[in-house]
Parts: sequence; C-alpha cells; structure tokens
Amino acid sequence: MTLETQSLTILYDALERLEQGFKDLPAHDVDVDMDGLRTVMLEVAEKMHDNYPYHHPMYAGQMLKPPHSIARLAYMLSMWINPNNHALDGGRASSAMEKEAVVGIAKMFGWEAHLGHLCGGGTIANMEALWVSGKLNPGKKIVASEQAHYTHNRLSAVLNLPFQTIACDARARMDLNALEDALKKGDVGTVVATMGTTAAGAVDPLSDILDLQAKYNFRLHADAAYGGYFVLAGNLDADTRLALDRIGEADSIVVDPHKHGLQPYGCGCVLFKDPTVGKFYKHDSPYTYFSSAELHLGEISLECSRAGASAVALWATMRMFPLKRGGQFAQDLENGRKAAISLFEKIQGDSRFLTALRPELDIIIWAPLAGKASEISHRAKEIFESAARENLHLAVASFPKATFESAWDIEWDQEQVACLRSCLMKAEHLDWVERIGGILMP
Repeated sequence: MTLETQSLTILYDALERLEQGFKDLPAHDVDVDMDGLRTVMLEVAEKMHDNYPYHHPMYAGQMLKPPHSIARLAYMLSMWINPNNHALDGGRASSAMEKEAVVGIAKMFGWEAHLGHLCGGGTIANMEALWVSGKLNPGKKIVASEQAHYTHNRLSAVLNLPFQTIACDARARMDLNALEDALKKGDVGTVVATMGTTAAGAVDPLSDILDLQAKYNFRLHADAAYGGYFVLAGNLDADTRLALDRIGEADSIVVDPHKHGLQPYGCGCVLFKDPTVGKFYKHDSPYTYFSSAELHLGEISLECSRAGASAVALWATMRMFPLKRGGQFAQDLENGRKAAISLFEKIQGDSRFLTALRPELDIIIWAPLAGKASEISHRAKEIFESAARENLHLAVASFPKATFESAWDIEWDQEQVACLRSCLMKAEHLDWVERIGGILMP
C-alpha cells in the first residue's frame, strides 16, 4: 500500500464532532444512492490510474508534493459545509482560519503589520501583486529575470503594463548589471525578484537588488512561490541565506502553500507590507456583506468565490506543524535539500554526466555528457524515458546557452540545451537517494 488510508478513521470521528455543532437544527435526512456512488467512485479510481505516482518518492520530476494527511482530512471535513471565503456570510469559521494562517505566514517573513489573503494559486497571487504595483506606478514597466515564471510576462499583458525580461548570470539568477542597465532608463516601476525559480530553484540576489532599489526607487515584489518557506531551513548556502533573510524588505510577497506548505491545489498567498493598498480593492456589495461589520476577505481580494476548504486545510496543517526554525516542518525542508545535495554530488562524481548549478534549494539540474548541445538534449530525453520504465520519474528543462557556456566545453550547435531536472521536495526523498542514484548511474 503506497496510498496512506489509516487516517480516514479520524475523519469519521471529526464528522461526528462537526455534526454536534448543528444538533439543534430540525432533522434533515439526505437520500444517498450508495450503489450509484460506489459504481462511479470505483470508475473514478480506475480513471485516476492514468497519472504519474506524484505521491511516491520515485516521482522526482515536477513540483508536485503530496498534501499531508492533516491537510487532506481538514479539507475533506470542510466539504460537508463547503464554505466560501469571499464573505463572512459564506464562511465565518474558515475566514477566521484564513486570517490566522495568513498572519502566521506573514510572521515567517518578519511582518506584523500587513495586508494579505489566500488565493487560488501563485498565478492569481502574483497578478494581485502586479496589479497593485500598476496602481502605484501606472504605465511603468515590470521587469523579471529570464528564469522567472512565465506568468509575470503574461500577467503584465493582462494588466496592460509593459514588461521586460532581464538576462540571468551563470547561476540562473538575475544579472545585476543587466538589471541596472534597465533601471537607468527610468521607466521601471516594479522589479520581480524570484526566490526559487521553477527551472533550477535559483534564488535571485535580493540583497543586491535592495541596494539598487535604494538608488532607483522602484517597487520590489518577491515571488517566493517556490522558495519562500525555505526561510525556515537551517542548511542553506550563505548567499542563499542572505537573500531569503531579506524577503521581508520587499513591498509584496507571494508564497504557495500548495508547493512546500503541504497543501492540496490550489492554495497561494499574497502579502503586502503596506496595509493601505487595501484602498485599491474597495468596492460596494451590500447584497453580499450584510452579516458583519468585520473585514470580509472579498474586500481585499480580486477573486470572489473562493474555497474556504483551502483555509481550513492550511490552518490545520500550521496548527500541527508550526512555521518555526528547528521545528518538524523546517526539518522536512532541510531533508529535501540534503537529498538534493546528496544526489547532485553523486552525479557530479560520475564522468558520464555534466553538472554546473549547485542546488540552492531542493532542485537539481544535470545533463548526460556529449560533444554537442543537440546531442545532450537528445540523450537527456532518452534518460528521462528509460528512467520512467524503471518507475523513476524525472523532468526535462531547457536552459539558454549562457547558463552553461563557461562551465561546459562542448559545441553549442543550438542556443538551448535540454537538461534533466529533479525536485526532491518530499522529506522522504533523503531515504531514497541511493535507490534513485542506482537507477541513474547503474
């Protein structure tokens, strides 16, 4: 059995406790077609076989971390209520849980005063951050590195704001000279610093970017969707540690609990240092906000209806695993990084492979040795397929010539090279490094 099921007995106990909260209501029986349910659910289970084993340590490809049992159970429990966190009328308890959870995330970055809420995911969270930036710097350009998530370019177009890509250095981080060249033109309103790129897990040099902010006066947004939780990890390299420790000096932050926060999709979070940006959300909806004079989350969110279940699951997880350095949650992050470093060093010591980017977080990049970039790309895809036949699932990511040109003595017959990539983001990956390495390096 690879799917955890023993915790389901707790769900039944929790449902009985939930039922007690509504015992004063008149009886209301619901007819359930048990035979129909069983037939369809077993059919669903069959359909779901057509998936990679995302929950298993042998899945070491994309950023897919299974939700913890506590998150799954709390999410399922809330489905009997199905709260909507747009307004207190639709989700009183879950709205309170969301506010408490968001405060906990903000404190992780050192913020006491802030404005923030959960979102359907990192895309919506980043859109809100860029939208506020556009309100504060109308018509001014948004810039992000070429390794930043593609959503920033796309969202800038949605917001009708100009966008510019900034070149990266040989460590897949934003190149500071290229950034300053763009800033000198005086038309940049917002710089997006990526704190954990989706391709390589690279962390932009935030400390240096903050120095440039003091000189050029732009708005700084930290896209920490992937790497934000690593502020809690105690085993980072010094320059990564410095960058993550200064996230709290950004003007806005995005972090995705559905990445390293043990949550089901979709659960993103956007935070603003200045609570007065809430004025941009102001609207009037008397038919929605009638039950309380307290702040409704819909008053500080671009989204309207939004699953309160996400807040319930996140609150429960943070209750069980507090966001503190040295705690179990932080140790699990550290284990993922240990796994990445361990596998990277094994691959680095094998003459059949090329490496260059030492993992900053828990993502590793490597490539098979070959004389040409095109041959490397072809062989990388072959290894991807052969590993999958042994139930080891990797990913393939393309990088520009500039990333590896100084490190690899090969013929660059194409401008991009496909590399192998693994996200070792499950804590138990540390126990599976030897087996994974044995498949890759027989």
